[in-house]
Amino acid sequence: MRTVEEQLAIITAAAVTPEPVRVAISEALGLRCAEQVEGTEHLPGFDQAAIDGYAVRCVDIRQALDPAPADDGEESEERPLESTSASRRGALPIVGEVTAGSHRPVRLQPRQCVRVHAGAPMPTLADAVLPLDWAETQGRRIVPLEWIRPGEFVHRKGSDVQPGDVVVEQGSIIGAAQVGLLAGVGRSKVLVYPRPRMAVMAFGQELIDIEREPSLGKIYDVNSYSLTAAGREAGAEVHRLGIVGGEPRRMKDVIEGQLIRSEIVVISGAVGGTASAELREVLSELGDLEITRIAMHPASVMGFGTLGADKVPTFLLPANPSAALVAFEVMVRPLIQLIRGQRQSNRRVVQARTIASIESTPHRRGFIRGQLMRDRDTGDFLVDPLGAADGGEPTHLLGSHGRANCLIVVPVDVDHLAPGAKVDVMFLTNRV
Repeated sequence: MRTVEEQLAIITAAAVTPEPVRVAISEALGLRCAEQVEGTEHLPGFDQAAIDGYAVRCVDIRQALDPAPADDGEESEERPLESTSASRRGALPIVGEVTAGSHRPVRLQPRQCVRVHAGAPMPTLADAVLPLDWAETQGRRIVPLEWIRPGEFVHRKGSDVQPGDVVVEQGSIIGAAQVGLLAGVGRSKVLVYPRPRMAVMAFGQELIDIEREPSLGKIYDVNSYSLTAAGREAGAEVHRLGIVGGEPRRMKDVIEGQLIRSEIVVISGAVGGTASAELREVLSELGDLEITRIAMHPASVMGFGTLGADKVPTFLLPANPSAALVAFEVMVRPLIQLIRGQRQSNRRVVQARTIASIESTPHRRGFIRGQLMRDRDTGDFLVDPLGAADGGEPTHLLGSHGRANCLIVVPVDVDHLAPGAKVDVMFLTNRV
């Protein structure tokens, strides 16, 4: 019997990274960058007003406020906390206006100012923007009320990106800021690693699709739908094949076709029973696959191997829908995150106090469904177990899985937890 960590090590060692593709930056969010992107131009490409105000020369503001400037002409290091009104020497005429997007060059003359809008190019010789509320307007003139220093409220040319600066590093995950930077340097497309492609199918003579009416002995195919949803939520591009069956040759052709176009294949319902032995025999012709007992519950029995010419990681998960989802969460999801390049392949884990007792299978790590909540007074995490608890639901039922927002992780050497015990809890959703 393998530990969870031992099985995960085997799985992650088999990761297959898809070939990079070039996509529009609007489609690149959440993908891993496959190239180093460098700026080729200055960003911004010109000195730019950061706010609405007046483009000015700081020396003119000093003279207007007349604070007895130093002989060497350098501005004061400290701005007065309050306006200086008694010793003003004069006002500055407003000689023009520049709006954002303007391409008409404007030159500022001594003892003048220009009304500028946020994003507008700065007039030549202007070295700062005086905010609107730092000046008193008198017709077509302004009277400065505050000191200002060179460069204040100005986005200097190249202050964000210089030619040759790395905008997006190779291997980094592209987020909203990276998309903005790519647009800012004029890149419409970027080379990325696409989302891992995952094929999902279900096996079982008892299964029928949800479009049909079940007769005695037949049940709906739940797993191909739930596992497809889980794969998409994890960030994979998932193709659901539904139920596979029929002659061995047909099953082999179907699975082999998916191995060509997938980085991960997931098949539920093929780990036990006489009927599934036929499927496993078909799979053995495509590569190495092993049915293993794992020291965890539920989903203590599962299969894993690498099939096809590209040695595609292939999972055989339990037929039970709840166990299949737990197996996916613990074993398949980390592989998807690894292929995507996520630094943290596992869910967020926090400590919580259980509000009911928990019974766990001896010598196996338990993954018990639960509802995670916060104590309003203390802010501590509390968790209500939904399975394997005294009087609770059995672990195989799917109904409580829909109410769960976490998995309670019970250590291998623990088979009972009393109310109030501290436990590790793995987030399943962001609703807490």
